[in-house]
Amino acid sequence: MTGLIIAVTLQWVVIAGLALVVLVLLRQVGLLHERMGPVGALKLPGGVDVGEPSPPMTLKALGGETIELGHGSYNGQGLFFFFLSPTCPICKSLLPVIRSLARQYAGQVQFVLASDGDEAQQHALREREGLEAFPFVLSADLGMAFGVGKLPYAVLVDPAGIVRAKGLVNNREHLESLFEAQRHGVASIQDYLSQKKASTT
Repeated sequence: MTGLIIAVTLQWVVIAGLALVVLVLLRQVGLLHERMGPVGALKLPGGVDVGEPSPPMTLKALGGETIELGHGSYNGQGLFFFFLSPTCPICKSLLPVIRSLARQYAGQVQFVLASDGDEAQQHALREREGLEAFPFVLSADLGMAFGVGKLPYAVLVDPAGIVRAKGLVNNREHLESLFEAQRHGVASIQDYLSQKKASTT
């Protein structure tokens, strides 16, 4: 009988110890998540900065459309440039997200695909991926103006022609963070988190 009581007591001690370990681990995961925060698009240096007017350009799309940049709104809408390449696998993986965001922001933002290089390859990419619904511009000058050094990259321009957010984008969260940055009136989500952290310390 005494042995049974000891066994049950030890069992409860082990269970209590395991519960304590789980609580400690949960606390550590919470702290790690808080330290990391939501990671947004990485704003790279160079090119037109956030808050500045976009450069005046007339861009011809592969389908014949004309995009006027730097001259106010595009039919009352903002512009979202997604820079991609036929040889960029991450770019291709993000195309369904671009389609989803285009539906979400229909009537508010015109999504424009942008690239440079061989025109035949860009036409092939456009047809292969079924991108005819999007204006697709070929312009090395556009990429240089926005400081695009790596792909995939995205730039959000408001209806007045002001650059509101830009950065390197590798997933849906990065793409959505550009709209969040505009909503909060900051250059990037990282800047927003830094400001928030500074205000609480």
